[in-house]
Amino acid sequence: MSVMGEFFSALYQFIFGDMDGGYWMMILEGTRDTLIITILSTFLGYVLGLPIGVVLTITGEGGIHPNRVVYRILDIIVNILRSIPFLILMILLIPFTRFVVGTTIGTSATIVPLVIAAAPFIARMVESSLKEVDGGVIEAAQSLGASTMTIIVKVLLKEARTSLIVGVTIALATILGYSAMAGAIGGGGLGVLAIRYGYHRYNMHVMIVTIVILVALVQVMQKIGMWLSRKLDRRIR
Repeated sequence: MSVMGEFFSALYQFIFGDMDGGYWMMILEGTRDTLIITILSTFLGYVLGLPIGVVLTITGEGGIHPNRVVYRILDIIVNILRSIPFLILMILLIPFTRFVVGTTIGTSATIVPLVIAAAPFIARMVESSLKEVDGGVIEAAQSLGASTMTIIVKVLLKEARTSLIVGVTIALATILGYSAMAGAIGGGGLGVLAIRYGYHRYNMHVMIVTIVILVALVQVMQKIGMWLSRKLDRRIR
C-alpha cells in the first residue's frame, strides 16, 4: 500500500473506528430527524415570531402606529424568553411539552421548546430587518392612502425580503444548534446520539461524525440562504 493509501486508511480508522452498519443507520435516522426538527421548528417559529416582529415594528417609536403599552409588553416578553438559556428553558417547559404532545422525549417533544425559544429570537430579527426599510418609502405609501396591512405586506416585508431571508438562514443554523442540545434531556436527532453513544459510552467516533454532519448542515443552509438573498436583492444586477 502506498504512503497516501496508508494515510487515508489511518485517517478513516481514526474518524470512524469500528462503527458498524447499526451505527450508520442510527446516524442516518438522526440526521433525518434533525432536519425535520430544524425545518419544522423554524417554520412554526416564524408563524409566531413574524407577527410579533411586525407588531413590534409598527408599535415602536417611529412606527406607523406607535403604542407604548403594546410595544412594552411584547418587548418584555421577548427579552425574558431570549434571556433564558435553552437547556433551562427545555426543563422548565417539560410539563407544557407533555401536555401538548404527550411525551417529553423524542422528535415531537423537541419541537415544542424549540419553537418557544425560536419565536422571540425570530421576532427580534424581523423587527431589525423591518426597521431597515427606508422611511421615505413608507411615507410615500401612506400619502397614497395605503392601509396598514398593505404597508406591512407590500412595503415593509417586500422591501426587507433580502434581510429577512438572511435572518431565516441565521435562524436555521441557531435552531439546528439548539436541537443538538436537546439530546441532553432525551430530545431526538443527532444530539441524542452524540450524548448517548458518544459521551456516555465514550465513543469518540460517533461524536466526531455527528459534529461533522452538524457542521456540514449549517454550511449547506448558509450557502442556500446567501444564494437566495443575492437572487432577491434588487441592488445586485
